[in-house]
Amino acid sequence: MDGPHKPRKPHTDSPPAAEGPKTSKGGIVVLDKPSGMSSMRGVAIVRRKAGLKAGHAGTLDPLATGVLVVAIGPATKSLDRFMKTDKRYHTMVDLSGFTATDDREGELEIVDVADPPRLETVRDILADRFTGRFMQQPPNFSARKVNGQRAYKVARQGGQPKLEPREVVVHQLDVLSYQWPNLELDIRCEKGFYVRSLARELGQALGTGGHCASIRRTAVGPFTIDEAIEPDELPEPVPTERVIPISEALERIASTG
Repeated sequence: MDGPHKPRKPHTDSPPAAEGPKTSKGGIVVLDKPSGMSSMRGVAIVRRKAGLKAGHAGTLDPLATGVLVVAIGPATKSLDRFMKTDKRYHTMVDLSGFTATDDREGELEIVDVADPPRLETVRDILADRFTGRFMQQPPNFSARKVNGQRAYKVARQGGQPKLEPREVVVHQLDVLSYQWPNLELDIRCEKGFYVRSLARELGQALGTGGHCASIRRTAVGPFTIDEAIEPDELPEPVPTERVIPISEALERIASTG
């Protein structure tokens, strides 16, 4: 038979911290957002896996894919710096018709084009009308606010949100391929530019249709698709090698600014 138990000394020390990623100082995670996922869903996945507050540096449409820069921890205080960087897009524009959403989420309204525009004509209009600084009409299905409501909510209810044109800047606009009605473009632009609006307004200028068959963001400032990872493939907890320290991230912005 065992003897009497000795009284245990009260435990006052904190338990040892579990091993995990050293992300407490925050930083940047570069995601490759898949089609069908909202930007906020991508942020939520990073927040859960990192165990830190998180926010993104510029939204992507649900149907669009590509670079979504997510700041975690104290790095969220620097989100404005990342939002102001140039963006790069790869898009396929379908000139056969328009849609209400300016992408393939909406119903296609075919435009009868008896004589499709030649490549030279497309290039000339892109250079003259859509390169440099110009006014652009935002899509009705966008997150812009109209009288306190998101434009896409008004549009989904059958309304016509009154969105004012806004000034945008396109630094570079290259035709990668053109085989009617598909036009493949590479775009480098500043904050606030809508790729879907480009497709619609280009179609109007050409006398054709115009909507985005696909949109892929390949870069946000110095952060490129080559270093991005899909949200569902991001390990949990987030490893340090997947987090760009905020000091390094800001240096990269400064060196490309």
